[in-house]
Amino acid sequence: MSMRFEDRAEGGRRLAAALPQFRERPDTIILGLARGGVPVAAAAAKELHLPLGTILVRKLGIPGHDETAFGALAWSDGRIVRALNRPLLARMLEHGVRRDWLDQVEARERAELVRRAESYPGISHDLRGKTAVLVDDGLATGATMRAAVEAVRAAGAATVIAASPVGSLDAEKSIARVSDFVLCLHLPGKFRAVGSFYRHFEQLTDDDAIGLLRDSGA
Repeated sequence: MSMRFEDRAEGGRRLAAALPQFRERPDTIILGLARGGVPVAAAAAKELHLPLGTILVRKLGIPGHDETAFGALAWSDGRIVRALNRPLLARMLEHGVRRDWLDQVEARERAELVRRAESYPGISHDLRGKTAVLVDDGLATGATMRAAVEAVRAAGAATVIAASPVGSLDAEKSIARVSDFVLCLHLPGKFRAVGSFYRHFEQLTDDDAIGLLRDSGA
């Protein structure tokens, strides 16, 4: 029987309950992956009495199969960090996917990151020597979380924790290789869409995420 969360806020509160060691801990910040991770992170940050920020991320989807990622981009400290699934990328090129198609996907997603960076609060934090707790609403492929981990590493974070209410076994294994610790409250043997593990899983807009960040003082 699948574990279900009422909504993203409940997922965040349950993550906080599983991370009591970080409550009011100095030099620790919670960063929600925009957009879906922001309400989860906001709820967790409130429970743990920690500052809240965000990491802007964009998945690089295979043309015609956008839900499958060959990599992802993350905005950090004024620059864009790219994480690629190189084995998948090599197989795609071998099977006739054109490099210029992939370049077009990346160019479009880079432009979207720059656009969001002009309006999102909570994206400029000094992470040097700090513990960064990265939070998303679900880890399907793990592509965007992996890019976020690499981005905060590049920004100088000393310890990187990846946390999500639900994730796939493959994503958890992939992220464990690049982070210091991964917390997934639910790791189903058969992973479906992230939204299937939430009773209420509305599509978030930029305004929704920005409002949450501003209300939380990000």
